Amino acid sequence: MSGARLRSIDERLGLATAVAVLVSLAQAGLAAPVAADAPREAGGAPTVEVTFPGLSSGPLRLARVSDLDEGVACRSSAVVITKETVTAAVENAPQRLREQFRKNAFFVVEQLAAREVLLREARAWAAGEKRAENPGDDDKLLQSYLAGIARGATVTEEELKRFYEENQDIVGGVPFADIRGDLELYLLEQKGRAAVDAHIAGIGGRERVEVDRGWSERHYRLAMDNPVDRARRSGRPTLVDFGAKGCAPCDMMTPILASLREKYDGKANVLFVHVNDEPALAARYGIGTIPVQVFFDDAGKEVLRHEGFYPQAEIERQLAAIGVAR
Repeated sequence: MSGARLRSIDERLGLATAVAVLVSLAQAGLAAPVAADAPREAGGAPTVEVTFPGLSSGPLRLARVSDLDEGVACRSSAVVITKETVTAAVENAPQRLREQFRKNAFFVVEQLAAREVLLREARAWAAGEKRAENPGDDDKLLQSYLAGIARGATVTEEELKRFYEENQDIVGGVPFADIRGDLELYLLEQKGRAAVDAHIAGIGGRERVEVDRGWSERHYRLAMDNPVDRARRSGRPTLVDFGAKGCAPCDMMTPILASLREKYDGKANVLFVHVNDEPALAARYGIGTIPVQVFFDDAGKEVLRHEGFYPQAEIERQLAAIGVAR
């Protein structure tokens, strides 16, 4: 209903965080959109999101920015990640993605740190639940832990009816009673995914995690050197479509994007990001399904995101709402 899922909730952590499987980031994103009200300080120290806005893909947005020991990029009570470890992780990535991971080394740190912190939480959860997980099967334990968080999501009848009324283009005129079950499954999946994302994004609030100021500043400059962040700093409203060739609804968006670029030339930025070519960038922007259209105002602030095929008339209506003249 929302396009093509990249990965199920149960797969998000085990596949995206270990150095040996960084290649899987080409097909999956472990991310949550950064909350606009991220705290300015955590435990007396400035947070990553305040010091380096937009750098975190979620897990370390609340981490403290500190001056760490020489050679240390990130540390917590659960893990110490050295700069040497990060370099090795990048060099072990497939060659076609290596340069991208060099530019997004902070993202690599996030995945490594998130895995270790969440593993410790998962072990405590399993012990409390008296679960008999297979010793040493960390990926399965993480999947079970996060799936349990996702299963806590609920959907009310009012939410189902509101979604039905607001998405007639998706339901295609099918009576509510006939599609109710499908809508419930869809919304439960969406809310479950949001619950997992929120839990991951809250790591820095539950665990004292610190990142090195100097190292993070250097990699912030590198990470921001990409088409999306340059467009957001251009002073014009921006539409970014995240998708991939071969995905049917993504391919349906191609002629629409071409038309919009021509129609709004000089008035708005219209970009396409291929998530398989830009996995770290897609993850930073919280892309878990494709296609996704993200709208930014002229100050670079995200104002709307939509999942799935989006008709041109609806896109133009949203562009008009953020001040783009036709």
